Amino acid sequence: MPAETLKTVIITGVSRGLGAALSKRFIEAGHTVWGCSRSTSEILTLQKKWEEPHHFESVDVAKCEQVEKWLNPLLEHFGAPDLLLNNAGVINRNAPLWKVPEEEFAHVLDVHLKGSANLIRKVAPAMISRGKGVIVNFSSTWGRSVSSEVAPYCAAKWGIEGMTRALALDLPQGLAAVSLNPGVINTEILRSCLPEMAPGCIKPDSWSRGMVDFLLKLGPSDNGKALSAP
Repeated sequence: MPAETLKTVIITGVSRGLGAALSKRFIEAGHTVWGCSRSTSEILTLQKKWEEPHHFESVDVAKCEQVEKWLNPLLEHFGAPDLLLNNAGVINRNAPLWKVPEEEFAHVLDVHLKGSANLIRKVAPAMISRGKGVIVNFSSTWGRSVSSEVAPYCAAKWGIEGMTRALALDLPQGLAAVSLNPGVINTEILRSCLPEMAPGCIKPDSWSRGMVDFLLKLGPSDNGKALSAP
């Protein structure tokens, strides 16, 4: 692949599920991945498997200082990435809203909303200086509908939808922000909330086939769109 067509991609939540599958696909296609996850052991494995120019770090995206410590040197040395994939996510244990502890509710919103905002706060200015870049905030079927016993997750994903559309209005010409519903996939999150459904759903590795091309085709004309994975 010609060097000018190779891209740099930031992916959060790379230790499992969609993040792990996407990282593997992008790297195998020749692109550079900067990835993070809270799992130190999984990050060490990724660091050994994928050496430079790839960069993997243990980061809690809900903590701005950790995001800054990770990204500041990368942005200063390499400049803005082409694509930011805000994929990191968690879900509450199944329960009616009034039975979800305050700490658990806050954690779900912190990872999805504060985490995405923390990445955007660091990456968007670099993209703006460069004059191009695409931000993809991972939403969900439950970012456009609801279900019982997952109110915090629904609140977080509906928040992602609204935040993304507002962000799209703030971005200058040449950039794009989109929300992406990846679909119903057999991930740890689905196994937590719908264990009876998960075994019959597509696995992340199969889902990720074709997603590199789909994501890299996104551009300014997609700004503000609420998309679904093909």
